[in-house]
Amino acid sequence: MDIQTSKIELVKMILNIENDQFIEKITAFIQNEKADFWSELSIVEQKEIEKGIKQLDEGKRVNYKYFLKKIS
Repeated sequence: MDIQTSKIELVKMILNIENDQFIEKITAFIQNEKADFWSELSIVEQKEIEKGIKQLDEGKRVNYKYFLKKIS
């Protein structure tokens, strides 16, 4: 089932609900649903994270204690 079909089915289910409290819960859930943090990052931030992951995959790591001393 594709995303559009799923949305239509979801709307059909919601239209058949008569419980006000449940509708309020669904509404609150949808309003509070947060976007994936990745899409909220700038391209520069995404590239830096990808670079760090690549370095870790290549075995390029820094000792945590060394890192703390370096930034202190």
